[in-house]
Amino acid sequence: MTTKPRTLALFCTLAFLAACGQSETADKQKGLSENPNTGNTITRNNTAEPQSLDPHQITGIPEINIIRDLFEGLVQTDEKGGIQPAIAKSWESKDNKTWLFHLREDAKWSNGEPVSAEDFVYSWRRLVDPKTGSPYASYLQAAKVANIDDIIAGKKSPDTLGIKALDAHTFEVTLDAPVPYFPKLLFHAATKPVPKKAVEQFGNKWTQPENMVNNGAYKLSKWVVNERIELVKNPQYYDAAAVKTDKIVHLPISSQSEDVARYQAGEIDITDALPPEQYAKIKSEHANELKTSPMLCTYYLELNNSKTPFNDVRVRKALSLALDRNTLAEKVLGRGEEPAYNYTRVGTAGFVPNVPEWSRWDYARRVEEAKKLLQEAGYSEAKPLTFSYLYNTSEQHKKIAVAIASMWKQALGNVDVKLENQEWKTYTDSRRNGNYQLARASWCGDYNEPSTFLNTLRSGHSSNRAKYSNPAYDALLDQTLQAGTDDNTRSKLYTEAEAVIDKDTAIIPTHGFVNSRLVKERIGGYSTEDVLNELPSKRLFVK
Repeated sequence: MTTKPRTLALFCTLAFLAACGQSETADKQKGLSENPNTGNTITRNNTAEPQSLDPHQITGIPEINIIRDLFEGLVQTDEKGGIQPAIAKSWESKDNKTWLFHLREDAKWSNGEPVSAEDFVYSWRRLVDPKTGSPYASYLQAAKVANIDDIIAGKKSPDTLGIKALDAHTFEVTLDAPVPYFPKLLFHAATKPVPKKAVEQFGNKWTQPENMVNNGAYKLSKWVVNERIELVKNPQYYDAAAVKTDKIVHLPISSQSEDVARYQAGEIDITDALPPEQYAKIKSEHANELKTSPMLCTYYLELNNSKTPFNDVRVRKALSLALDRNTLAEKVLGRGEEPAYNYTRVGTAGFVPNVPEWSRWDYARRVEEAKKLLQEAGYSEAKPLTFSYLYNTSEQHKKIAVAIASMWKQALGNVDVKLENQEWKTYTDSRRNGNYQLARASWCGDYNEPSTFLNTLRSGHSSNRAKYSNPAYDALLDQTLQAGTDDNTRSKLYTEAEAVIDKDTAIIPTHGFVNSRLVKERIGGYSTEDVLNELPSKRLFVK
């Protein structure tokens, strides 16, 4: 349940009707930039109630957005998405296999205790421990941290992970293979430290406001489920003097139109993505508040490769061919989204896209081929292809689902799609447990390198919700690490891996994201150059 947008009209009483009406008219004349909130508080829409605030129990962007404000890892990103020091003030490696991270001496937890190398040892072991059940346990597997494969398989204990505290401020990581981009991986939520004492004392309740201990720029002060999460400045943060905003409020508004309405009412300073049907008007009338930037995110259809009917590659390929990506991006969305034919987002550092032959065909030829494939798979008017399409509750996701289902029905005829929406937590659990046939999905780069996308389709990867498995694909990704510092060879292997995804139609990429938001003119520090779309609240300030 979300809070309904409030307007001045709701506060009008009969006695003050005339005055209130005049005020409302004046507000409309001032435009979107007016915000009655004059305190040192910034309110952001975060789109959903977070599943958890435990860095080891989350996968979604709504959770990561808040954890980014609460916790800080070895590195962080700058305004353009580059890597810079955070808890680690410097790092080094002679062979790209053994890495030394030198920690700041002034880093503290919110209770005043120092952040040490042992905190990272504890946290990374907890992340990969099968008992934790972290959906991001495979993150360090992609990084090739020593012994990670055997730990996840239950063959070795978590304390054999290739990490060590050489002293209170020196953290050593040993990898099984050279990974020259290893530091780029370490700003992700899964690699941030968690407080051992609080976790062991309070168990699953350690993330409640009264129990949480954290090391980021803000502390958790209030959590009203399905209504708001409030954060206040953390005085123990090592760079507290640079944090200009005293309070950050995250709201779980899934409706884009409600998001905009509450922004107009002055309740929100920064919206999430804008409704496509309002985009042109907003762009025309409120250019100063519209912030648009590229994003390393791909929207795709996740096919459960282990379940009928999507255990048949002909069915998967037919639906991909019959999807009109240009119409979806330009007509259904129309905010600058680009049709996608690769899982890896075009523009990712070191990535040369694969160009499928069929992507050059006209739409009529694609549909003709799709019909043949469905017929070969045994589907006809007498036996239509029937399946469910899962999406999380959202106007935009519903609009996309309706459009895609309509495309398939119109182009192929014998396709019946049952649309099913679920609230965010249930939706993520359904995908995680494989309780779906086809689901809408998206992946945003955890770092700016193709492996952040491609590793998630490795056999057995904890983020491989599509249940895809191809040894040839896994072998290509293994070769990318054997390439060492040869970036050209690695890039070619990534392109080959995308060709395998296309050949198998492991998933169906639909479009690449752009980030379009409304931001009040009173807010400073908002960057449109960060392709990773990090935007930590500590960068923001009230002018």
